[in-house]
Amino acid sequence: MEALLQLHRSIARYTSRFDTQIGDWGGSLMSLALRLYVGLQFFKSGMVKVSDWSATLELFRSEYHVPLLPPNLAAFMGAGGELFFPVLLAVGLFSRPAALGLFAVNLMAVISYPQLFMFDCPAAINDHFYWGVLLLAIVAFGPGRFSLDAWFARRSA
Repeated sequence: MEALLQLHRSIARYTSRFDTQIGDWGGSLMSLALRLYVGLQFFKSGMVKVSDWSATLELFRSEYHVPLLPPNLAAFMGAGGELFFPVLLAVGLFSRPAALGLFAVNLMAVISYPQLFMFDCPAAINDHFYWGVLLLAIVAFGPGRFSLDAWFARRSA
Protein backbone atom coordinates (compact mmCIF):
# COMPACT_ATOMS: atom_id res chain seq x y z
CA MET A 1 0.00 0.00 0.00
CA GLU A 2 2.84 2.38 0.81
CA ALA A 3 4.43 1.72 -2.59
CA LEU A 4 1.16 2.56 -4.32
CA LEU A 5 0.86 5.79 -2.32
CA GLN A 6 4.45 6.70 -3.21
CA LEU A 7 3.75 6.08 -6.89
CA HIS A 8 0.68 8.31 -6.66
CA ARG A 9 2.73 11.13 -5.10
CA SER A 10 5.45 10.81 -7.75
CA ILE A 11 2.94 11.03 -10.56
CA ALA A 12 1.25 14.03 -8.90
CA ARG A 13 4.60 15.87 -8.60
CA TYR A 14 5.38 15.23 -12.27
CA THR A 15 1.97 16.23 -13.55
CA SER A 16 1.85 19.40 -11.44
CA ARG A 17 5.13 20.53 -13.07
CA PHE A 18 3.68 19.66 -16.44
CA ASP A 19 0.54 21.69 -15.70
CA THR A 20 2.49 24.80 -14.70
CA GLN A 21 4.70 24.61 -17.78
CA ILE A 22 1.88 24.02 -20.25
CA GLY A 23 -0.98 25.85 -18.53
CA ASP A 24 -4.30 25.18 -20.17
CA TRP A 25 -2.68 24.10 -23.44
CA GLY A 26 -2.92 20.46 -22.39
CA GLY A 27 -6.67 20.74 -21.84
CA SER A 28 -7.03 22.58 -25.13
CA LEU A 29 -5.14 19.84 -26.96
CA MET A 30 -7.32 17.22 -25.29
CA SER A 31 -10.44 19.13 -26.26
CA LEU A 32 -9.23 19.37 -29.86
CA ALA A 33 -8.54 15.62 -29.89
CA LEU A 34 -12.00 14.88 -28.50
CA ARG A 35 -13.68 17.18 -31.02
CA LEU A 36 -11.82 15.62 -33.94
CA TYR A 37 -12.26 12.02 -32.78
CA VAL A 38 -15.95 12.08 -32.01
CA GLY A 39 -16.72 14.31 -34.98
CA LEU A 40 -14.95 11.92 -37.33
CA GLN A 41 -17.05 8.99 -36.10
CA PHE A 42 -20.27 10.78 -36.95
CA PHE A 43 -18.95 12.27 -40.20
CA LYS A 44 -17.99 8.80 -41.47
CA SER A 45 -21.47 7.54 -40.63
CA GLY A 46 -23.04 10.46 -42.49
CA MET A 47 -20.86 9.79 -45.53
CA VAL A 48 -22.00 6.15 -45.58
CA LYS A 49 -25.61 7.29 -45.45
CA VAL A 50 -25.32 9.69 -48.40
CA SER A 51 -23.18 7.28 -50.45
CA ASP A 52 -26.18 4.99 -50.87
CA TRP A 53 -29.23 7.11 -50.24
CA SER A 54 -31.77 4.50 -51.35
CA ALA A 55 -30.36 1.99 -48.86
CA THR A 56 -30.42 4.67 -46.16
CA LEU A 57 -34.07 5.43 -46.85
CA GLU A 58 -34.88 1.73 -46.71
CA LEU A 59 -33.11 1.39 -43.36
CA PHE A 60 -35.09 4.29 -41.95
CA ARG A 61 -38.32 2.74 -43.26
CA SER A 62 -37.67 -0.78 -41.98
CA GLU A 63 -35.01 -0.82 -39.23
CA TYR A 64 -34.70 2.59 -37.60
CA HIS A 65 -37.92 3.77 -36.02
CA VAL A 66 -37.42 7.43 -35.19
CA PRO A 67 -40.29 8.63 -33.02
CA LEU A 68 -42.60 11.33 -34.40
CA LEU A 69 -40.79 11.77 -37.72
CA PRO A 70 -41.55 10.24 -41.10
CA PRO A 71 -38.70 7.98 -42.26
CA ASN A 72 -37.59 10.23 -45.15
CA LEU A 73 -37.35 13.30 -42.91
CA ALA A 74 -35.58 11.30 -40.19
CA ALA A 75 -33.03 10.03 -42.73
CA PHE A 76 -32.41 13.54 -44.06
CA MET A 77 -32.06 15.02 -40.56
CA GLY A 78 -29.85 12.17 -39.33
CA ALA A 79 -27.46 12.32 -42.27
CA GLY A 80 -27.48 16.11 -42.23
CA GLY A 81 -26.64 16.23 -38.54
CA GLU A 82 -23.87 13.67 -38.96
CA LEU A 83 -22.30 15.77 -41.71
CA PHE A 84 -22.92 19.33 -40.45
CA PHE A 85 -22.19 19.18 -36.71
CA PRO A 86 -18.80 17.40 -37.04
CA VAL A 87 -17.54 20.16 -39.33
CA LEU A 88 -18.48 22.74 -36.70
CA LEU A 89 -16.75 20.66 -34.04
CA ALA A 90 -13.60 20.22 -36.11
CA VAL A 91 -13.09 23.95 -36.55
CA GLY A 92 -14.44 24.77 -33.11
CA LEU A 93 -17.28 27.01 -34.27
CA PHE A 94 -20.42 27.01 -32.11
CA SER A 95 -18.79 24.02 -30.45
CA ARG A 96 -21.16 23.59 -27.55
CA PRO A 97 -24.34 23.74 -29.66
CA ALA A 98 -22.70 21.43 -32.22
CA ALA A 99 -21.81 18.94 -29.49
CA LEU A 100 -25.39 19.10 -28.18
CA GLY A 101 -26.68 18.56 -31.72
CA LEU A 102 -24.51 15.47 -32.15
CA PHE A 103 -25.56 14.29 -28.70
CA ALA A 104 -29.18 14.49 -29.89
CA VAL A 105 -28.31 12.58 -33.09
CA ASN A 106 -26.53 9.95 -30.99
CA LEU A 107 -29.43 9.67 -28.55
CA MET A 108 -31.92 9.33 -31.39
CA ALA A 109 -29.80 6.58 -32.94
CA VAL A 110 -29.95 4.61 -29.69
CA ILE A 111 -33.67 5.22 -29.19
CA SER A 112 -34.63 4.41 -32.78
CA TYR A 113 -32.60 1.22 -33.03
CA PRO A 114 -33.28 -0.78 -29.83
CA GLN A 115 -31.63 -3.86 -31.36
CA LEU A 116 -28.33 -2.32 -30.18
CA PHE A 117 -29.20 -3.57 -26.70
CA MET A 118 -29.75 -7.12 -27.92
CA PHE A 119 -26.46 -7.75 -29.71
CA ASP A 120 -24.15 -10.34 -28.19
CA CYS A 121 -21.26 -7.90 -28.55
CA PRO A 122 -21.79 -4.86 -26.30
CA ALA A 123 -19.37 -2.74 -28.36
CA ALA A 124 -22.18 -1.38 -30.54
CA ILE A 125 -24.09 0.22 -27.68
CA ASN A 126 -20.94 1.04 -25.72
CA ASP A 127 -19.66 3.17 -28.60
CA HIS A 128 -22.80 5.28 -28.39
CA PHE A 129 -22.34 5.70 -24.63
CA TYR A 130 -18.69 6.72 -25.06
CA TRP A 131 -19.52 9.20 -27.79
CA GLY A 132 -22.28 10.65 -25.63
CA VAL A 133 -19.91 11.16 -22.72
CA LEU A 134 -17.27 12.76 -24.97
CA LEU A 135 -19.85 15.12 -26.43
CA LEU A 136 -21.06 16.11 -22.96
CA ALA A 137 -17.45 16.78 -21.96
CA ILE A 138 -17.15 19.19 -24.88
CA VAL A 139 -20.37 20.88 -23.79
CA ALA A 140 -19.16 21.13 -20.19
CA PHE A 141 -15.55 22.19 -20.75
CA GLY A 142 -15.77 23.93 -24.11
CA PRO A 143 -13.68 23.67 -27.24
CA GLY A 144 -10.42 25.00 -25.76
CA ARG A 145 -8.11 27.61 -27.21
CA PHE A 146 -7.62 25.78 -30.52
CA SER A 147 -11.03 26.73 -31.87
CA LEU A 148 -12.73 29.50 -33.78
CA ASP A 149 -14.92 30.05 -30.72
CA ALA A 150 -11.82 30.98 -28.68
CA TRP A 151 -10.43 33.09 -31.52
CA PHE A 152 -13.66 35.08 -31.76
CA ALA A 153 -13.75 35.47 -27.98
CA ARG A 154 -10.19 36.85 -27.95
CA ARG A 155 -11.00 39.28 -30.78
CA SER A 156 -14.13 40.59 -29.07
CA ALA A 157 -12.41 41.05 -25.69
